[in-house]
Amino acid sequence: MATLLEKPVTVAKDHYLLKIKADKSGSLPGQFINIKAGEGFDPLLRRPFSIFNAHEDVLDVVIRVIGKGTSLISRMEPGFIDIVGPTGKGFTMENDKNLLLVGGGVGNAPLLYLMRALKENGNRLTYIYCARSSDYIFLEDEYRKYADELIITTDDGSAGIKGFATDVMSHVISDGKFDRVYTCGPDPMMHRVVKLVHENVPVEVSVENYFGCGVGLCVGCTVDTVDGYRRACVDGPVFDGRKILWENMPR
Repeated sequence: MATLLEKPVTVAKDHYLLKIKADKSGSLPGQFINIKAGEGFDPLLRRPFSIFNAHEDVLDVVIRVIGKGTSLISRMEPGFIDIVGPTGKGFTMENDKNLLLVGGGVGNAPLLYLMRALKENGNRLTYIYCARSSDYIFLEDEYRKYADELIITTDDGSAGIKGFATDVMSHVISDGKFDRVYTCGPDPMMHRVVKLVHENVPVEVSVENYFGCGVGLCVGCTVDTVDGYRRACVDGPVFDGRKILWENMPR
């Protein structure tokens, strides 16, 4: 049983924040929930969203409206909300390390919860936040709470540094020694992040494949890896970035 505590709040262009009170607590950074968009069978499939933050039994979720299902969710009224989760494989935790996080677009969402957990473990965090433009930057102050260094980049230069996240990362990673790198965003960005990281440094990615059932039954979210096909909803969404066969990822 889950409850939407208030109407979704606009936090950036096409992006909304949901606060959901859920009976099942104990979520981990990198996990996701599946939300039923409406009554009946249209839309038929649930929509998966990473957990932006968690406070005891309340889950914060940031969604981006891209179609009918997400549009319906963005207009939900407070009250009962049909969810499955939290579920999925989360990020690897570190203690007292120097860490780099790179987010692109709505892929920044799962990295906030991760930042909070890593900061509580005494890590030093450098965060590269990339968005299409200033209109698409959401909840920047929340990221500043936990980042020792927050670098904003936008494709059009309307906020922060003009350019892509990996453009900035190529300079940052050459100047600093990082013990692990985490990233979430568009596949081409994550692929480039993985290639930029030194081979001795672990790099984890959170894939944004479309999940059908979200519980491993439909096999619609498979990721081709060096270990064979893996289901993103149960074997991920977090993977070792070097094990993914990026050339075989959906375009």
